[in-house]
Amino acid sequence: MTQDGDDKRPKRSQATLLVELARRRYKLLISSDSGRAYAVSQDGSNVALQLRGNGGFRAKLAKHFAQEYGTVPSQNALAEALIVLEGFAADHEPEPVYLRVGSIGEQIVLDLGSPDGRCVVAGPGGWSTTSRSPVVFRRTNAMQPLPVPIRDNRGLQPLRELLNIDDEGFQLMVGWLLAAMLPEIPHPILALKGEQGTAKSMTARLLLGLIDPSGAPLRTAPRDPKTWVTSASASWTVCLDNVSTIQPWLSDTLCRAVTGEGFVDRALFTDDDVVVLSFRRAIVITTIDAGALAGDLGERLLLVEPPLIPRSRRRSEQDVQTRYAAARPAILAELLDLLSAVLATLARVHLDSMPRMADFARVLVALDEVTGWCTLDAYLSRADSVSADVLANDPFGQAVLDFVTESRSWEGTATELLAALEMPDPRPKGWPRGASQGGGQIRRLAPALRDRGIEVAEERVGKNRDRLLRLHMPAEE
Repeated sequence: MTQDGDDKRPKRSQATLLVELARRRYKLLISSDSGRAYAVSQDGSNVALQLRGNGGFRAKLAKHFAQEYGTVPSQNALAEALIVLEGFAADHEPEPVYLRVGSIGEQIVLDLGSPDGRCVVAGPGGWSTTSRSPVVFRRTNAMQPLPVPIRDNRGLQPLRELLNIDDEGFQLMVGWLLAAMLPEIPHPILALKGEQGTAKSMTARLLLGLIDPSGAPLRTAPRDPKTWVTSASASWTVCLDNVSTIQPWLSDTLCRAVTGEGFVDRALFTDDDVVVLSFRRAIVITTIDAGALAGDLGERLLLVEPPLIPRSRRRSEQDVQTRYAAARPAILAELLDLLSAVLATLARVHLDSMPRMADFARVLVALDEVTGWCTLDAYLSRADSVSADVLANDPFGQAVLDFVTESRSWEGTATELLAALEMPDPRPKGWPRGASQGGGQIRRLAPALRDRGIEVAEERVGKNRDRLLRLHMPAEE
């Protein structure tokens, strides 16, 4: 027997109460693309809060605890509770956690980024806004909200009037915007090429503001892979502004971001564990010289060249931004109308041959059927132009092109190829200094060489398994 009020049950710790509180109010899950643990409110917006780091969940949990128990939880109790909650999250099968755009069945979901969690759901039959997303989104501090789309029956003309581009370039940009709303396909890198005074950076700002507005939409080229991962993890769209040259590691990194391949990094607070970040991004590059881009990256470019703006047609940035802000809800609505029409058409799109970036090509075919444009032909033509620029701006690549064009066929090792080529004096920047660099550059330039009619093959032969290169230009029929 115990006296009234004398409760002999063990007192539950703050950490225990925090865990119980979190499990009542939140769904716990593991992201399939990063393996990170998240919590999603059971009755609020379908926005995931990361358990670790600055995702906001720690502060929300502390607030809930104070409201329910009238006291502030200790830092130790919060830390202990989060570890336990991670364990509960790991009990579930990983599931997608999207950033800005997601998909469910045939529908595309666009997170408007508003505090109430409102989103747009678009499908083959049209689009509508809804207060709770059917898929889980995460948000970052870099994100800014999109306006609620509102139709005004002006179509895309307000956007066309704001951009310094010809009709063909504008139509290709629209195709890129629509593809960027499809999270499951590779997206070509939109390369805005032009001299100073062509409004490349402003064009990039306006385009990204229609899908994934950010407080820092334009960024400098990253200095290393870790910096890139940090930057790309924070936004669905990424613009590298004023790119003059791209190192081979960055070229490879951007190619992986197009296809959605993973990045491996060391896990926080560990010496031997790793996390794998798997993500696909929609990327824009502004540059003066597209030929500075590596060959394998060049194959993934959508090249658009804004013309120089005459002084008489220049407008202030404030005027452009004011007009853009007023027109943005209607522009977004028109893009969503086009997206729904393209989604309804995609199912019956058939390509006789599979060009580079085939998924994007299918989007262009559907767009052309809906609008009567010719974006696919324009895209393929510009891709050939990029290949020519890549070789013309690479002394080694141009030397290989000239050599095979003259000889028609050649085979040998990379060492023998370097010996057969006449190296300019002085040695040009980027000219390989040995067989290893030479073989690597041939592999990077292979897509551009193939576009110029040169077949490139490589195999290992002999007891030493030497790499044998075969370069051949078939006779024209």
